[in-house]
Amino acid sequence: MYQSDIQIRVRYAETDQMGYVYHGNYAAYFEVARTESFRELGIRYKDLEGQGVGMPVGELHTRFRRPARYDDLLTIRVLLRELAEGSRVKFEYEIRNEAGELLTEGYTLMVFVSTATGRPVPIPDSVRQKLAPYFAEGEGDSPLGPGRATPGEAPAPAAFGK
Repeated sequence: MYQSDIQIRVRYAETDQMGYVYHGNYAAYFEVARTESFRELGIRYKDLEGQGVGMPVGELHTRFRRPARYDDLLTIRVLLRELAEGSRVKFEYEIRNEAGELLTEGYTLMVFVSTATGRPVPIPDSVRQKLAPYFAEGEGDSPLGPGRATPGEAPAPAAFGK
């Protein structure tokens, strides 16, 4: 399993009238975390695009448990539980505040495609080679940190009250 933690501080412009991070911003938070996680591995989206490979979002799922607010320092954990097969890879996300509370969970299913045709292509060998060490037979958690939290750690969405 591969995992990486990225931090983002909530800016005022990202909040709504209630003082919560506007729900549409979470897709951008996921993108920043995914892109920076790949960058830490030496995989740059720009390089993939230069090779004629794009990675559009095929699916996006977000579950809100508690609100993030202005000036919160968020830690976004990116998890890859399986080495990508074929043309798709599933990125999972956990967003926590400075107190370690689980605020948001989600995932994106990304599809490797040819930028020339828009058709799916196999995961590039360069990407597979950089991810493979994290999925060696018999390996436990990533050396980058502890495993995934259980869903029971966060309260139900009713926790959005002040």
